[in-house]
Amino acid sequence: MRYFLLLFIFVTVLIAENTKQKLTIGLGPYVQTQPYKDTQDILLLSPVIFYDNGLVYIRWSRAGIYFLGNKGDDFSWGVSLSVQPRVQSFDPSTSKNLKAIDEKESTFEGGLALSAIYKNAYVESMLLTDILAHHDAWIFKTEVGYDFEIAHLKLYPSFILVYQSSDFLNYYYGVSQKEADNSSFDTYTTHSGLQIGAQTYIKYPINENLSTLLNLRVDKLPKTVKESPLIETNLIYSGLVSLIYTFEY
Repeated sequence: MRYFLLLFIFVTVLIAENTKQKLTIGLGPYVQTQPYKDTQDILLLSPVIFYDNGLVYIRWSRAGIYFLGNKGDDFSWGVSLSVQPRVQSFDPSTSKNLKAIDEKESTFEGGLALSAIYKNAYVESMLLTDILAHHDAWIFKTEVGYDFEIAHLKLYPSFILVYQSSDFLNYYYGVSQKEADNSSFDTYTTHSGLQIGAQTYIKYPINENLSTLLNLRVDKLPKTVKESPLIETNLIYSGLVSLIYTFEY
């Protein structure tokens, strides 16, 4: 991860010497509800960065480097190496009912991403795995979206499908034999499944450079984990409110 960031900074500075770049930066509170029983929601202060010069990019908290692609007026596409955080986690010490369950750690995911943009529509698919080795699992994510403007509001709604491997789902929602021996739960394992979600960004300009940004998202867990004794709901809600500043350098 450290070397990836150093390479990203080096390439960005090198390109910025020759062309003007647009950069958006911001900061705001991010909240994500937990599907687990008797647990606290995730609340943290999130940096918000948007940047894309055709070679490197940052989209909120996800970064990548293109190694194939083309950028046109109406149609652009790219294949990249991408890294993103996964804030989903679970601390058993915060739950009265799940103290015997192992901790589920937040992590970073990395892999390949393929994206295409045609006018205001876009599609992106990513094959990702845990690069911090907290679990031996992978996911395949596809997002389809469209951006448009109503009055002064800019909206970016999208629909999201995430195919999650059995190792992924068993890490976050399964009950191992060791956990069952130390608790009242029976062992629980499941197979791979499809998580569906929808989200939108809503951007409202305050002036030429300053805007407010709102992100709202809901995800429905795969049907394959609905019988997990660890979960209380199959829906995860998340959101961000941020003040962002856009400028050229």
